[in-house]
Amino acid sequence: MGGRPMSAGALGGSARRISAIARKEFIHLSRDWRMIVAALLMPLIQLTLFAYAISFDVRDLPTVVLDRDRTPESRAYLDSVTQSGFFRIRGGVENEAAIDRAFDRGEARVAIVIAPGFGDEIAAGRAGAVAVLIDGSEPNSAGIGRNYALALNQSFGARALASWAAARGADTAAVGTLEPRMRLWYNPEGRSATFLVPGLMVVVIMIVIIQQTAVTLVKERDQGTLEQLVVSPLKRGELIVGKVLPWALLGFADTVFITAAALAIFQVPLRGDITVLAVAMFLFVLASLSIGLVVSAIAPTPESANLMGLLFSFLPGFLLSGMAFPLSSIPKVLQWLSYGLPARYMVDVSRAVFLRGASWDVLAPDVAALAVFAVAGLTVATLLHRRRA
Repeated sequence: MGGRPMSAGALGGSARRISAIARKEFIHLSRDWRMIVAALLMPLIQLTLFAYAISFDVRDLPTVVLDRDRTPESRAYLDSVTQSGFFRIRGGVENEAAIDRAFDRGEARVAIVIAPGFGDEIAAGRAGAVAVLIDGSEPNSAGIGRNYALALNQSFGARALASWAAARGADTAAVGTLEPRMRLWYNPEGRSATFLVPGLMVVVIMIVIIQQTAVTLVKERDQGTLEQLVVSPLKRGELIVGKVLPWALLGFADTVFITAAALAIFQVPLRGDITVLAVAMFLFVLASLSIGLVVSAIAPTPESANLMGLLFSFLPGFLLSGMAFPLSSIPKVLQWLSYGLPARYMVDVSRAVFLRGASWDVLAPDVAALAVFAVAGLTVATLLHRRRA
């Protein structure tokens, strides 16, 4: 048996009740203009950042050159490298040690080594010797860069040797080809986990700390427990430090667990100074906490704190830190914007320590930047909470 149809009066009463609830929710939303703005702007911001920041194109790979031949032929070869648009030559180096330093400091992703006698070999119609060293810590860029280098060398070699054959009336099929010796550094197997995990652990820590800190403190304010502490004899700085300390220790403990997982589960090599990683991670945790504190100071409700925390953590961490995509492949405006994000420096430190074996002499500027972010962020957060009180 079917149920009795609702009468017109019952339908009207239901509609009035639904309308009353909806009106109440609209009034509640209208009191939280920050959440409305965040909800409306979030899709636009996400679309813009994802469209501009996600790029699988690899161009302008920073490159250093060790030219041991220094002949017109070697200069012509380097001109073809520059004109290709795939590689951006940042300068010449004098020896292999300088190549090591350029790779360790992240100043170069590719090194081209031209052997002595390159010009003589080309002039004699034989293949010249070129070695191409590629930073393999980012497998996508390394693979594409390797293909670019192979195509470039084959094209240059074919043109040079065809010109030699034509000048002598020789058969072009009889001349050699330019085959570079390729070598991938840091991640020769091209494992994605080796590249992703050192950066992903940074972003995961940042998202967890910012979200939890922001939402928890706003909930405390809603429940009135934070105001009780504000009117206590505690100084504002003491209150902030007391609030931050447990989260800082918890965040640092998280980094220990994640680092252990990276080593034990994902088999990521740890080649550098672990003390640099530990100090940098602690400063990064403080910087992330300061962002969470700032969000909690300006967000009126837990819902808006959650949205704002997502805006300040996930999007910048994923798109502008270099965790998933090389920063050299995104627009210049976003590259400059990334310098204002602690995650950029922490991803650099993490990958350099895990994969490149870097230590204090290379990473001191990144660690110093994280210290500045931590101190400045906690200072701003303290001032905002003081003004709100």
